[in-house]
Amino acid sequence: MLKLILQGCIYGTLAQVITFLQLQGNVKYGWFAKYPILVLASSIPVSWMFIRSVECFVEAYGGEIWPSRLIGFGIGIIVFSLMSYFLFKEPFTVKTVVCLFLAILIILVQVFWK
Repeated sequence: MLKLILQGCIYGTLAQVITFLQLQGNVKYGWFAKYPILVLASSIPVSWMFIRSVECFVEAYGGEIWPSRLIGFGIGIIVFSLMSYFLFKEPFTVKTVVCLFLAILIILVQVFWK
């Protein structure tokens, strides 16, 4: 079970990072607008990573789909916060820190609450 959860987290994190770059990349790197086909083409492996992430979580939780949604949500919040901080120099406000704490708490509840 733990191996599947870890695999799901890895697939989900990679997919979230690439999705962040797809959606916010043009703001940071103007060349994205010049090559929209490359940006669109990256959605194929991203979709596959999201699908694999959900499959791993659903298998780990005996067919339940809610844990995959909640863990994926938490991963998305964490990745977005960190990428915004490192790439866009957006500071961690109290509101952002509270949201990060809640995202981590959601993941921990899903992983450790039996």
